[in-house]
Amino acid sequence: MSSSLNVALLGYGFVGKVFHAPLLSRTPGLVLHTVVSRDAGKVHADLPQVRVVADAGEAFADPAIDLVVVATPNETHAPLAIAALAQGKHVVVDKPFTVTLDEAERVIAQARARRRLVSVFQNRRWDADFLTVRQLLGDGTLGDVAEFHSHFDRYRPQVAQRWRESDVPGAGLWYDLGPHLVDQALQLFGTPLAVQADLARQRAGARATDYFHVQLRYPRTRVHLHAGSLVAGNGLRFAVHGERGSYLKHGLDAQEDRLRAGGMPGDAGWGSDPRPGELILAGQDGALITQAVDSLSGDYRHYYSAMRAAIVDGAPPPVTPEEAIAVMRLIELGSRSAGEHREIPCA
Repeated sequence: MSSSLNVALLGYGFVGKVFHAPLLSRTPGLVLHTVVSRDAGKVHADLPQVRVVADAGEAFADPAIDLVVVATPNETHAPLAIAALAQGKHVVVDKPFTVTLDEAERVIAQARARRRLVSVFQNRRWDADFLTVRQLLGDGTLGDVAEFHSHFDRYRPQVAQRWRESDVPGAGLWYDLGPHLVDQALQLFGTPLAVQADLARQRAGARATDYFHVQLRYPRTRVHLHAGSLVAGNGLRFAVHGERGSYLKHGLDAQEDRLRAGGMPGDAGWGSDPRPGELILAGQDGALITQAVDSLSGDYRHYYSAMRAAIVDGAPPPVTPEEAIAVMRLIELGSRSAGEHREIPCA
């Protein structure tokens, strides 16, 4: 295998067009070779040099393809990943990894049987604000953490006519944003003792979950994961409260907005966060002192750089199968908790 990997991207909807294609095109050592789409004109308007095929099987059978990226509707993730692995391809699956824990385990079993790598695209590990939170917790700035609040709120009062907001398996906010927030929490705090979730449809005409509030219970720490679709004026992203003080961050990482606007990874200022966070710490006299904290620089391309290194050099994958399973387990436990209106142990 050459040091450059040829990639087939399955799907050219919002996720494929806005996230994966630009990142793949701007990650050294990766070549976006093929896009699987029924709309060749849409693809070629952005990527005139890329081959477009309508059938995923044609890409799987192509010996030139090293890596397949699955960016299709959620309920197709598992069957497409299994089929690609069966043809000897390495696979990246957009989140959620699958729709059920059983599917996730079957995908990973196929990868192990075929001796190929499979990973889930958890790009928000490389959000500027999350990298900053991770550093603050790692260096003990806040002391032992008592409360961790992670919000991803939006104001979208109208229900859109798209599969993500339809009554189909894997649709709704818990499967859309939940995997990101759960993965970040697991990276920081590990497996919780228990989960308690409230999932709701709050908008008029909602056909899928458009609100969630989930508590992960640890021996001391309480982690709250929240997303709503009718939040016009909050803007909180993180609130972390520890023995030594607090960290507050408002506003979302800017990479998605730049990608939506047609920006490309690596452009000037890429990954910088225009809105600093606030660090509130107790001074020597006990008075609270507030200072601005600039975020570290984020870059989603680090995911794909790590995936390439895993395939070519044998480095650890950016998200391991075990980490993918851990997220899917909590997604399922959260759904069960909401359905049964009770806390569910994670053991």
